[in-house]
Amino acid sequence: MFLLLPWTLEIMDNRDTITVNIKRLPHGEGLPLPAYMTESAAGMDIFAAVSQDVVLGPGERMVVPSGFALELPAGYEAQVRPRSGLALKAGVTVLNSPGTIDADYRGEVGVILVNLGRDPFVIRRGERIAQLVVGRVLRVNWELKGQLGDTQRGEGGYGHTR
Repeated sequence: MFLLLPWTLEIMDNRDTITVNIKRLPHGEGLPLPAYMTESAAGMDIFAAVSQDVVLGPGERMVVPSGFALELPAGYEAQVRPRSGLALKAGVTVLNSPGTIDADYRGEVGVILVNLGRDPFVIRRGERIAQLVVGRVLRVNWELKGQLGDTQRGEGGYGHTR
């Protein structure tokens, strides 16, 4: 038996924005900067900054250049995530997903792609290869304890809720 309680969800158009400094690298000239493709997209598409077509064979991986570097504010990170369409259609995904870009990193954003599909995949200049999501980071202060609080789940993990 379920008990339904009244509740209200208030949706506000109160979007937080931050300004992030970005540097276009010479091999990124002519390519779009990371961009949201729809009004409500969480991730910005990243475009391949390869100088010529590159073939990613089945089972192969490589770092694909983005043609830009970021200066994230302290307290933020950027995550490089796969594009679902690329994963579904070609079996190509981001290997270390999500790849984290720390606020103190100033080098080029590279995307580690892997081809998990059966066919070679051609990476072309300007092709959308990944997504970039920027978010806040909380810092942790550890407090060492000899005992942790009890829960119904306890130490059950890895498939414990069959």
